[in-house]
Amino acid sequence: MIYKEFLDLKLSEIGMGTYLGELDEATDKAYEETIKYAHQNGVNVVDTALNYRYMKSERLIGRVLKDIKREELIISTKGGYVPYDIESGIDPKDYFYDVFVYPGIIDESKLTQNWHYMDAKFIDWCFNKSLQNLNTSYIDVYFLHNVEEQLLHKDKKEFYQNLRSCFELLEEKVQKGQLRYYGIATWGALRISRASKQHIDLKDVVDIASSIKDDHRFRFVQLPYNIGMSETFAAKNQILNGEYKSSLEVAKELGIYVYTSASIYQGQVIGKIPNDLKEYFGLEKDIHVALQFVRSAPGVGTMLVGTKSIEHLKENLEIENIPPMEFEKYINLFSMYSKRQ
Repeated sequence: MIYKEFLDLKLSEIGMGTYLGELDEATDKAYEETIKYAHQNGVNVVDTALNYRYMKSERLIGRVLKDIKREELIISTKGGYVPYDIESGIDPKDYFYDVFVYPGIIDESKLTQNWHYMDAKFIDWCFNKSLQNLNTSYIDVYFLHNVEEQLLHKDKKEFYQNLRSCFELLEEKVQKGQLRYYGIATWGALRISRASKQHIDLKDVVDIASSIKDDHRFRFVQLPYNIGMSETFAAKNQILNGEYKSSLEVAKELGIYVYTSASIYQGQVIGKIPNDLKEYFGLEKDIHVALQFVRSAPGVGTMLVGTKSIEHLKENLEIENIPPMEFEKYINLFSMYSKRQ
């Protein structure tokens, strides 16, 4: 396993994702066994979110921690979407009002259509619930989940004010020993055009963290990157020091560690890799081409791959026996395909 040294962390190049899956016990057990196998084979990064599988994903990680020493895993989770606890036994509508609206945690008028909410009081609730679900006293990396959702309903000034209040809260969690680092998990914000309402300049976000604390702990971003979504490497949609650069370039220059989500596009790239691309990579399996594409991009730290199958995980881990593609060959790949379009 290749490890990336970042600050006081040593992170595996492959990380486990826990987004997809049915809500049954069989899925929980499959995830638990796969995470344990991954740990035995060098994977130490596990990613989840409070709302994944209605809190079941966080809880299965909490059970895994009964068999694995806490310090041997780097656990990240997320808050931002209004969650439902499927084990509460309460009707989802009643749960929403009883847990969030009536106690004053959520102002219903500020809730987005996709049930996204971002302010310090709500994130505080989410953070504490995640600690409970994960059966841990601290979280390694806490992501504010798809923050750009707010930009469909707020202007940039109000958005950044809310973001700042959440960052202040997370810095307090650091001081209490409940958190090591934090960041933003995005879907479109760092890969779309600057003209889009949901576009975010990463430098602006880092500046907010810096204004709170010189030695702030905003050190991570999560963004989608895969063979079908290459914008965070290929698109120069960020500005840093007066120059247009890609999100991966800017993250690297600002000292931000990158987790890639959708690294194999929820499996959609499998069976669709053209033969000439396999030949270019010198690889036979679609999954290996997909992973090699992601890991070879400069600036990528850990690529998250969600699987609850040990057999699939074994296949994923085979890529660790192959060195990443050389930079010049990787860059040439983009030139080749741009000429075809």
